[in-house]
Amino acid sequence: MKALLSVSDKTGVLAFAQGLHALGVQLLSTGGTAKLLADAGLPVTEVADHTGFPEMLDGRVKTLHPKIHGGLLARRDLPAHMASLKEHGIDTIDLLVVNLYPFEATVAKPGCTLEDAIENIDIGGPAMVRSAAKNWQDVAVLTDAAQYAGVLAELQAGGISKKTKFALSVAAFNRIANYDAAISNHLSAILEDGSHAAFSAQSNSNFVKVQDLRYGENPHQGAAFYRDLYPAPGSLVTAKQLQGKELSYNNIADADAAWECVKSFDVPACVIVKHANPCGVAVAANSADAYAKAFQTDPTSAFGGIIAFNTPVDGATAQAVSKQFVEVLMAPAFTPEALAVFQSKVNVRVLEISLAGVKRDGKTAWERGQNSHDVKRVGSGLLIQTADNHELQRSDLKVVTKIAPTEQQLDDLLFAWKVAKFVKSNAIVFCKDGMTMGVGAGQMSRLDSARIASIKAGHVNLSLAGTAVASDAFFPFRDGLDVVVDAGATCVVQPGGSMRDQEVIDAANERGVAMVFSGVRHFRH
Repeated sequence: MKALLSVSDKTGVLAFAQGLHALGVQLLSTGGTAKLLADAGLPVTEVADHTGFPEMLDGRVKTLHPKIHGGLLARRDLPAHMASLKEHGIDTIDLLVVNLYPFEATVAKPGCTLEDAIENIDIGGPAMVRSAAKNWQDVAVLTDAAQYAGVLAELQAGGISKKTKFALSVAAFNRIANYDAAISNHLSAILEDGSHAAFSAQSNSNFVKVQDLRYGENPHQGAAFYRDLYPAPGSLVTAKQLQGKELSYNNIADADAAWECVKSFDVPACVIVKHANPCGVAVAANSADAYAKAFQTDPTSAFGGIIAFNTPVDGATAQAVSKQFVEVLMAPAFTPEALAVFQSKVNVRVLEISLAGVKRDGKTAWERGQNSHDVKRVGSGLLIQTADNHELQRSDLKVVTKIAPTEQQLDDLLFAWKVAKFVKSNAIVFCKDGMTMGVGAGQMSRLDSARIASIKAGHVNLSLAGTAVASDAFFPFRDGLDVVVDAGATCVVQPGGSMRDQEVIDAANERGVAMVFSGVRHFRH
């Protein structure tokens, strides 16, 4: 048995090669990999010696040779193939271990030049991988160090199964597809002057299936859940399900909305989501108090909702949550006491999502656990945009009325604005003391959203007197402002930018309320 090892990332390859040698496998290798094996005392044949042709063009040509590809592609069950190998003195290669030049890591570095990118495009590696993967019944191809232990164990047990060889082949073709996609995405974004376009001329998606789902948004639709090839830390796809039924399509969509909202807060927070909209959001000194406040906003909608915390859930919080019907419960951690509370509620889906890797100040969206882009499917096409990761700062607010908001009002306005970002447009959010008091979402008219938010607060006997209101986009007329002020609001944050801004500002002054402009809007469709 002969194995060819040629890797850029040498993690684990020496131990794997030692295991192969112990089984009597002959080792072929190239360049740095060959040196690593030889320095460790392993008998290894350089590819140049095997082919009788030296590496050339600074190593660009070393494995592109009939003695390599013939050895990989020859079908052992076809006498004509084996006769050709014998005629030309070519040995079969039964095991290929290759990982590719680090193109993705190279272009991810700040200041990566086109020359650096081009030099890190592997040619021989993908060619060998494709050859071996095509001939999977006779050749096992390894493209990831995580595969070494399993393959070595099978060899030690007598041989690599067909099932494993096919799985390795599929993984190899997937790796090549992802590699080529990364090259295409990067190069097609380079403009004539050498700068990079915000959106590449071709978009190649790279997603890995997490699981098949029972059905989609409705029972007659099929569905599956996929994750990014390299998921952001602290994102929903990194969750560990501790208990409960299998997640549904709608569970996942709603859970993502809740998780993205709750992790945007820097203090203990609770978010309750129903049908993609927050129906209760609050911050407090601890998770139990945050939940109690969030639940007050809309207990009816909270029934069967998705609940997310950004701090560990303890026993007291779990006891409170367990009194309502909840579909999904998420937090960075759960105490043993909290998990014990839900042991009898076997259908509740409990998800643990670590925020340990999420950084905030001065970091990229990925490091902060955020998507860099949003994608929406339309008929035979895609809409791709940069993600709405804008975070409003107190210094961004522009007071446009005669009355300026107090410090407490500013806190409430910023809280309301943060919540409004996650409410479907048109969005109106009443808040006070770190708690949502009324939420109006997804209406065709901003006026109707304002009315609905007020009506819902009335249904649960929450007074809107002295509340702060956030509107995700500008008030096109004063009527929307009048509705929220009539309900009890004393301060408002909105983007501004309407041709009738002055009309709305005059109305705010007339009604004696403070209003600030954010300068940005948060449409969410």
